[in-house]
Amino acid sequence: MKLVAVSAGPNTPSSTRLLADRLAESARTGLAAEGHDVQTEVIELREPAVAVANHLMTGFPPPQPASAIDAVTGADGLTAVTPVFTASYSGLFKSFFDPIDPAARTGTPVLIAATGGPARPHPAGGR
Repeated sequence: MKLVAVSAGPNTPSSTRLLADRLAESARTGLAAEGHDVQTEVIELREPAVAVANHLMTGFPPPQPASAIDAVTGADGLTAVTPVFTASYSGLFKSFFDPIDPAARTGTPVLIAATGGPARPHPAGGR
């Protein structure tokens, strides 16, 4: 059984990646306790970000996001983790998943998780 976790965190270290790691390990541990042989893979989108954007614009994935897409579409389970910016998922997260054929993930269990940023002063002075 193969579980894939995708992290769209923009920084290193990243709380988004940490959450992806913890969720993948928790799922692996739980499934292993039930007797499943489980392999996990964590994909960080920060590194191939430019290639992800090129794939979105051209429709043709370069090698780096192509291998990540193959991992996602071939997974038995998927965890997708994004930071939240201005109450929405990140553009990198959306740019990676949008070009993937939705039918390629039909029937695949998916866990979606998000991390929030640190508290910052509101530009207008309130919260």
